[in-house]
Amino acid sequence: MNDRAPSTPQEPSTQVETPDAHGAYPRLDAPQIDALTARGSRRPAEVGDVLFGEGDEPYDFFVVVSGKVANVADHGTPEERVISVHGAGRFLGELGVLTGQPSFFTAVVVEAGEVLDVPPEALREVVAHDPALGDLILRAFLLRRSLLIEFGVGVRIVGSCYSQDTRRLREFAARNRLPHRFLDLDKDPGVEKLLRSLAFRPEDTPIVILGGRQVLRNPSNAELAQRLGLLVPEPSTPLHDLVVVGAGPAGLAASVYAASEGMAVITLDSVATGGQAGTSSRIENYLGFPSGISGAELAERAVLQAEKFGARMHIPATAAALKQDAGHYVVDVEDGPPVLGRSVLIATGARYRRLPVPRLEEFEPTSIYYAATQQEALWCGRVQVAVVGGGNSAGQATLFLSNSASRVVLLVREDDLGTSMSRYLVDQIRRTPQVEVRTHTEVRELVGDGTLETLVVEDNHTGKREDVPARALFVFIGSTPCTWWLGDEVARDDSGFVRTGSDVERDGSYPGTFLETSLPGVFAAGDVRSGSIKRVASAVGEGAMAVRLSYAHLTRGEGYTVGRS
Repeated sequence: MNDRAPSTPQEPSTQVETPDAHGAYPRLDAPQIDALTARGSRRPAEVGDVLFGEGDEPYDFFVVVSGKVANVADHGTPEERVISVHGAGRFLGELGVLTGQPSFFTAVVVEAGEVLDVPPEALREVVAHDPALGDLILRAFLLRRSLLIEFGVGVRIVGSCYSQDTRRLREFAARNRLPHRFLDLDKDPGVEKLLRSLAFRPEDTPIVILGGRQVLRNPSNAELAQRLGLLVPEPSTPLHDLVVVGAGPAGLAASVYAASEGMAVITLDSVATGGQAGTSSRIENYLGFPSGISGAELAERAVLQAEKFGARMHIPATAAALKQDAGHYVVDVEDGPPVLGRSVLIATGARYRRLPVPRLEEFEPTSIYYAATQQEALWCGRVQVAVVGGGNSAGQATLFLSNSASRVVLLVREDDLGTSMSRYLVDQIRRTPQVEVRTHTEVRELVGDGTLETLVVEDNHTGKREDVPARALFVFIGSTPCTWWLGDEVARDDSGFVRTGSDVERDGSYPGTFLETSLPGVFAAGDVRSGSIKRVASAVGEGAMAVRLSYAHLTRGEGYTVGRS
C-alpha cells in the first residue's frame, strides 16, 4: 500500500520518545499538570492498555504522568505503524478532542505508569479560561493535525484517480483538513486485495474506510461529514442572534468576533471553511504571518478560535433561500432543517469561473483544477502543468506548483503580469526558473484521450495558435457571486453582487448602514459584496465590522439583550 510510515519499531516497550522538533509535543510542567488534575482523574496504566482507539468519538484528553504511550495508526492490522511516542509530562490527542471529531489513531500504553484523564468538556473549560495553558494546547493540536495529514494517517479513501466521485471525496477531506490517505485503484496493486477482504469489487468504489471498522460506499459529503463529526447537533435555542452564511475569511471573522461578544452565532457553508482563500497554498501578505500561511491553515485556526468562544459550525450546509418571518429571518437549508436568526450575514463569496472551451466537462474529473493545495501537488508531481489567470490566486498557485511539477506554464490574458497581481508575487515568479510566463495568451482547445495532454493556446494580439503540453490545467480566472439563493428583495448589481450601504435605494424610513443590504438586519461582507476589495484582509475587516453593525441593529429596540441562552 502507499502508506508513509514514520517508524515501525520491533519492540514497543523499548521505543524512544519522539523528539519535539516543531512544538507539536511540548512537555507540561508541574503547575500545569496540577491545573489539569483539578479537572480530571489519575489512574494506573498497564502495557497494552488502549486509552482511546481509532474511530472513538468522543475521546478524552490524557497526560502521561509516568510511563510511555505510543500513538499508533491502523492498530491491530498488518499495516500498523507508530506515529509518535510520549513519556512523562507529554499530553495526548489532537484537534478532534475539542471539535468532537473521532480519533484518527489509537493510543496504546507501551511502558507501565500513570495517566491523567481529562474529559473533553473539562478541557474546553481549561482552553477558554487559562490563556497560557490553553494556548500551549491549541498550538500543539494545530501542529499535530498538520502532521497527521502529512503522514497520511486517518480515513482511507479507495477509488480510481479518474473517478469524479473519488475526486469529490478527496477534495472534501482536503478542504476540511481531515486526516486521510488515498489508495489508488489504478496504480496500487494492493488495493484490489484490500477490496476483496472487505467484500467489495472495483466497480463498487469509491469507498471510505473509517476507523478500520466502518466502510461507506460512495458517501455524500454530508454523510461523510456526519460520520467524521463535522455536523453540529441541533441548537438548544432555535433562534440565533446572527446567522453567518459562508465560512470564508469574512464569515469566519464574523463568527469569531460575534461569539467573542457573547452573541449566539451559527455559521453555514456548503463545502468547507476558508472559501476561495482556503484553496491558496500560501498567503504571504496577511498581517502577522511573515513567513506566510496556507489558506487552509488560516481557516482551521479561525474555526478553532470561533468554537472556543462558542460559535457553531454547520458544514456542509447549503443555503437555499432567505425569508422573513415574524420579525426574524429564516435561512432554508438543502436537505436539512431551516436556521433562524435575528440578523444574517451574507458571506457566500463567489464561485470559480470555468473556461469557455470545448471538452471542459470531459476533462474536469481528471485534469482540470480550481485549487492548488498539497493534495493537487501530489496528483500532479513531476509533470508539466499550466495555470490560467492573472490574479493573486493564479500567482500563488504557480509558485506552489513549481515546487513539485517539472514545469509550470502561466497563461495570462493581459499584456502585463502585474495588471491584477501583487508585486511581490510577480517578482517571485520572474525569479523562478521552473515557471514560463506567457502574456496576452488564451486557451482555445483541450486535447487528450481520457486525460489532458495538450492545450491549444492563442496569442490574442496576432491570432497565432500553438500547442502547449500540459497534463493538468489550473484555472483562476475570476468568479461569479454565490447569490442564486437570494430573492429579489436583496438588491444586487448587474453582475449579481449584493448591494450595501449607500448603493441601496431606500424609501427613507430606514437609513441602513455601510454593510447593510436592502433588508434591515441583513448584511453582506467579503467577495459577495458589490464594490468589495477582493483580498483576504479586506474580507476579514468587513466580517468584523458586520458584527458591530449587527449588534447595533439587535440592540436598537427596547429591552432586547444579545447573548446565548
